[in-house]
Amino acid sequence: MRALLPHTQATWPLHDIAASRELEKAALQQRPAHQLIEQAGAAVARLAMALVPHGRSAVVLAGPGNNGGDALIAARWLAARGWRLQVYRFGPEPAAGSDAAHALRAAVDAGLEIRRGLPTVDGHPSPGSSAASGSGLIAGAPPAPIDLWIDGLLGLGAHRAPEGDIAAAIRLANRHPAPTLAIDLPSGLHADTGQTCGADTIRADHTLSLLTLKPGLVTGEGRAYAGRLWFDDLGVTPSPATAHWVGLDALTEWHQQHPRGATSHKGRQGDVVVLGGAPGMRGAAWLAATAALTAGAGRVYAALPDDDGQPWPARPELMHWPAQRWRQPQAWRDAVVVCGCGGDTGILPWLDAVLHEARHLVVDADGLNLVADDEALRKRLAARRSHGLQTMLTPHPLEAARLLGLAGAAAIQSDRLAAAKALAERFDCTVVLKGSGTVIASPGHLPDINSSGSPALATAGTGDVLAGWAGGLWAQAPDAEAHTVARTAVLWHGAAAQDHAGPLRAADLIEAMGALRRA
Repeated sequence: MRALLPHTQATWPLHDIAASRELEKAALQQRPAHQLIEQAGAAVARLAMALVPHGRSAVVLAGPGNNGGDALIAARWLAARGWRLQVYRFGPEPAAGSDAAHALRAAVDAGLEIRRGLPTVDGHPSPGSSAASGSGLIAGAPPAPIDLWIDGLLGLGAHRAPEGDIAAAIRLANRHPAPTLAIDLPSGLHADTGQTCGADTIRADHTLSLLTLKPGLVTGEGRAYAGRLWFDDLGVTPSPATAHWVGLDALTEWHQQHPRGATSHKGRQGDVVVLGGAPGMRGAAWLAATAALTAGAGRVYAALPDDDGQPWPARPELMHWPAQRWRQPQAWRDAVVVCGCGGDTGILPWLDAVLHEARHLVVDADGLNLVADDEALRKRLAARRSHGLQTMLTPHPLEAARLLGLAGAAAIQSDRLAAAKALAERFDCTVVLKGSGTVIASPGHLPDINSSGSPALATAGTGDVLAGWAGGLWAQAPDAEAHTVARTAVLWHGAAAQDHAGPLRAADLIEAMGALRRA
């Protein structure tokens, strides 16, 4: 068993619902009956005891399937070690001979009282519970104060909003101050998308993912609901992944593959041109250019519409794009072009030339919006790879929706992995879909989900920093695939903000990323 969040050093395979079910099916065929569910329940109990070492009382919420079976086995283990338990079971009786039926029978045989209705909290039955209605399912003295909730209500198969007593139990657990340990997934969270299935979703303090890691735990709303993430593969060899969760080992790999040698000079570190910074939005281009410079690019230029020639604030190393080079195709071709940061419509006269010429192109912000609004530009963008040109798009959800012709950001957030893959396929390029659990998708690659980052990045300009940093890395490694550059830049960007308390200003983020490079 391993703790994976808030920090993970290693890159992990992710398995969607279909792949997880296939792996479980294969594992069940290779093991004695009920062995796998016994292992899972024991793992839950061990983690519960480790999380609350002085705990002696828990509420166990068990649903109708194997997730509920895991909870019942965990309850049996805890009871054998002296814990006082309120065990509540929801839904129909399990099918005879199933793992869930085995878990229920073993719990009853061990002397556990399996109750219906809603839990008693601090000695008072909840409204609508069987105890409140006088059915007599709660015995003897009032329960001890609750040290832990164990959520085994809904597992991998949750696709619709929780209802009835299950929804009420979720609300009760969320309101109670004791921590909640979710089994496999917080009940009500979709395993593939990381979106809530309805209004009621367990907000766990800890989640123990069993057998496989599910994408929904690490993108969308997953991290907000899963709390600290733990993983136990139950000794089962994983099947091929459907995505990867990228750990900090990818940064180490980048540094090993792209060392900065003792004889390096600026001419060997590549050039970056930032096309953007329309009047009133110079700051976006300044942030992107400064990020490219700090990432290690040899020379960084700002190609500003209506350039007034004024010096950059506190960054004399940054250069203005010479006037005579604006209409020279070779000039766009030889540098990494970062296009769109604060450009507004002012960059439109040059956008077609950049799409046609730039060998390495990062398109962000206004560049994405201009492409979304122009069919000819969309076709030009989609054709770049067939001409040997590499492209990276860095949209936030609303920009992604515009590119796909969807109504709004919610359509993207409803399935971030699918949206990123659809963008990568439509434009035949690498896509960085920003947000919690940023998704990196490219033709011919399994998608990656970033493990780093924090709410500190939710400030103006941090996206410009990411685009510029990606350009700076690419300038130094022009033979690297766009997917690798994107994955590295996103991971680095998030790692610099990982432990920052409160909002992180974009200019300070650049310095933090530079410090991480030197660490």
